Amino acid sequence: MVYNPNFKYPDTAAFAYVLDTFARKNVTPHNIAEVVYGLQHKFLPDATVDEFEAEVINIMHKREFLNNAMVGLALDDLAAKHALPEPLNAIITNDVGVFGVDETISLAVAQLSGSIGVTNYGYLDRTKPGIMDELDNDGGKVNTFIDDLVGALASAVAGKMAHKYA
Repeated sequence: MVYNPNFKYPDTAAFAYVLDTFARKNVTPHNIAEVVYGLQHKFLPDATVDEFEAEVINIMHKREFLNNAMVGLALDDLAAKHALPEPLNAIITNDVGVFGVDETISLAVAQLSGSIGVTNYGYLDRTKPGIMDELDNDGGKVNTFIDDLVGALASAVAGKMAHKYA
């Protein structure tokens, strides 16, 4: 059956899965908010980390974010368990630069706030500030998707806040 009219989207379970998986990797809404603060403080000097954190949590509840995050996080976990077919498992485990699927999935998240989110995501993907750097250099752990998802989430929040204060 392709369409089940009785299926109700599991918003609470999806949010819990993403939040729990982030927590296992030492990612919190607060340290994502710190990345946003670093991006936006120059432009929004009166905005606080707490304000950014509230927006991080808000965007984390959006299905567009949850769907992309669940897929990326599951792929990281499966690759860490060597549960994906080869050569896909090796590509994800080694975060091969020409793979690009991690960035493609994350771009959908960054686009939640338009072109500002996309340009900020490109910047964050190259500079890897804060928690993104910790994830990118986490000693042999498979974080191919999560560092990009964190950057995209921070970028979406930065864009949303830029629009809010424009």
